[in-house]
Amino acid sequence: MNTSTEQLLENARSHNGFTPEPIPTTTLHQLYELMKWGPTSANSCPARILFVTSTEAKARLLECMAPGNVEKTRQAPVVAIIGMDLAFYDKLPVLSPHNDARSWFAGKPAPLIETNALRNSSLQGGYFIIAARALGLDCGPMSGFDEQRIDKAFWAGSMVKTNFVCCLGHGVDAKLRPRAPRLSFDEACRVV
Repeated sequence: MNTSTEQLLENARSHNGFTPEPIPTTTLHQLYELMKWGPTSANSCPARILFVTSTEAKARLLECMAPGNVEKTRQAPVVAIIGMDLAFYDKLPVLSPHNDARSWFAGKPAPLIETNALRNSSLQGGYFIIAARALGLDCGPMSGFDEQRIDKAFWAGSMVKTNFVCCLGHGVDAKLRPRAPRLSFDEACRVV
């Protein structure tokens, strides 16, 4: 795997259209095996990923998407639902064996658990995108969906809630919009 900052960030784009070229399940395994090494607090690893590939599952997902996201979701050969497990702390005895990290969350107020799950699953979502790009895939991460409908359709009966959705595939450059600007260092950063 030969990656560069251009491939991962500088020239990478969020895609709105995808070719029908399938993504092998082995590539999805590789993607996870790369992204799982990114750090999270207390090694909590709350992200749960559902790879939507079947026609039936894609139809259920399309019903949950905002109108502006339907077509790119339909075109992508794989759509990942990045969830956050609100019972992530039950895995901490294995993931963080050097301390009693489970006790930091078990039985604690929901906002503490939800904040940590959201923050760390979002970090993992960023690692997911970088890993996908490192494997030569294009991504279309998005909000713009009915979170409760996705949770009911895909995570029912679990403690997992949806964080965001990400299309995966080989992007169609002709469907890219002009690159939007970013804030300068001075607009976004301070050194104190």
